[in-house]
Amino acid sequence: MLRNPYDRHELVRQDVKQVICSVCDTEQPVAQVCTNCGVNMGEYFCDICKFYDDDIEKGQFHCDDCGICRIGGRENYFHCKRCGSCYSTSLRNNHLCIENSMHHHCPICYEYLFDSLRNTTVMKCGHTMHCECYHEMIKRDKYCCPICSKSVIDMSRTWKRIDEEIEATVMPEDYRHKKVWILCNDCNDTTEVYFHIIGQKCSHCKSYNTRSIAPPVLPQ
Repeated sequence: MLRNPYDRHELVRQDVKQVICSVCDTEQPVAQVCTNCGVNMGEYFCDICKFYDDDIEKGQFHCDDCGICRIGGRENYFHCKRCGSCYSTSLRNNHLCIENSMHHHCPICYEYLFDSLRNTTVMKCGHTMHCECYHEMIKRDKYCCPICSKSVIDMSRTWKRIDEEIEATVMPEDYRHKKVWILCNDCNDTTEVYFHIIGQKCSHCKSYNTRSIAPPVLPQ
């Protein structure tokens, strides 16, 4: 055990050349079985990552494209070349690709996603986060991607309810003909619409996931 915390260092597994058997203390080249006493140093062994583990119920496997060992069973995952990471087979041909989308931090808990041991999900917009963080976000009535602000679930029923609320809420005369420019977070369209205190509806995709913006500057 290191007494001085400044003596700690990161172990680059791929650079490990020699290991010491914990049973017979023999130093030897990296291998799964001890060359001296024959003990199995790990039920799972990766010669690339120099990684040992006795709990094979984790379903460890090495992904050559990721360059690291993962858990969950090789049969349950595939490597998406464009996203640059392994995803659950349920997402094969069923997600929007964003280049290197897993090479960033979860926008909720800020843990680095690429080598995280927790399950991840791909939202409709293509951005990724931990599954548990996603469900917690939805549970707190947050339905927009924290990165790009696009809706992450089908909001058509909510938009219909807002339509009904707007129809039932008459604006004061001073605001009845007021117009504002909006940017739709869902389709990225900009339109001029009538202002309403409840919300502004995108004329293109009918979403209320919009925000007010300055009027466009017309060329002189």
